[in-house]
Amino acid sequence: MQAETEILIIGGGLAGLTAALHLNKVGLMVTLIEKDTYPHHRVCGEYISNEVIPYFKWLGLDIESLAPTFISDLLFTSNLGKSIQTKLPLGGFGLSRYTLDHYLYSELIKRKVNIVHDRVIEISFANNQFTVATTNHTFNAAYVIGAYGKRSSIDIKLNRPFMSKQSPYLAVKAHYKGNFPNHLVSLNNFEGGYCGVSKVENERLNICYLANYEHFKKHKNLSGFQENVLYKNRYLKAILENATSLFDNPLTISQVSFERKEPVYDHILMVGDTAGLIHPLCGNGMAMAVHAAKIASELLHQRIDGKISSREALEASYTAYWNREFKSRLKTGRMLASLLRNTQLESLAVNTLIKMPFLLHTIIKKTHGKPITISS
Repeated sequence: MQAETEILIIGGGLAGLTAALHLNKVGLMVTLIEKDTYPHHRVCGEYISNEVIPYFKWLGLDIESLAPTFISDLLFTSNLGKSIQTKLPLGGFGLSRYTLDHYLYSELIKRKVNIVHDRVIEISFANNQFTVATTNHTFNAAYVIGAYGKRSSIDIKLNRPFMSKQSPYLAVKAHYKGNFPNHLVSLNNFEGGYCGVSKVENERLNICYLANYEHFKKHKNLSGFQENVLYKNRYLKAILENATSLFDNPLTISQVSFERKEPVYDHILMVGDTAGLIHPLCGNGMAMAVHAAKIASELLHQRIDGKISSREALEASYTAYWNREFKSRLKTGRMLASLLRNTQLESLAVNTLIKMPFLLHTIIKKTHGKPITISS
């Protein structure tokens, strides 16, 4: 079956769902393709900065109805037994992707947005138009938004450069029942990685960590790695020893890449992790995904309204906006990750932060944005 749409979104994660809501709100014809059904869990830290709140309200979303956990403070702990705590400039909230994505999807259904559950197998661009083939359909679209996540077979088809490089990272996530302050998100360093801990809705504790696969494979299984590596951080040990998993098995993804990506590739506007993945220790990937969706949607609206003169101008504008908002954040994330992988530098950095805590506040501001507002 062949179908026509003005804008096609590939991927129904946070960025893709947000873009679909925005484009629908401004009256554009949009189709979203997502291979999975809802609700489902995703490997994610599930803390989101309050910078998204004004934009979510503009989209007509009632996030408070989902009973998120409100978070005001950040605790950083080191593998050396030291810690530092500070207020988050804007604060944030904890909400599982299981609940948040399903809510956004349900809103799209209410608003009668076309959603197709299928897998994309080919994308081509010719004569100023995209042809996107899925397992069961073919779509023609004037514009395509890529929102399909960290790493995909689509990237192989597109020959994206970062796919040629092996990534050393493995990500692991599960929900737990355990005691942990509702107002706190903690980032905990361990040898070869770091772990985020915070509450989401229904008093569930999200524990999500990124580990070096070479370190991980020295151990027989996840529990062995946890006991022999994560437990060396005494703060993590105290949390994990007293927490009960609510998952039969943790979710894992491998080959998590922090290599530089392109915000526009083969005329596709990339959003969220598809355009660039910030290190989880920065705690701002979800807000960045929402913000990128907003930027792409606004520019597409301007292009279709004739306020942007051409596809080339659209792509140049999106690249400029994306770089201005996110390039320095990604650079800061890479720098922090590199610093914390070195034991000697970690000790120096933590001692410096303890003596000058205002520096941690400065780092947080460098990896977060201002409240997302609508200009049109």
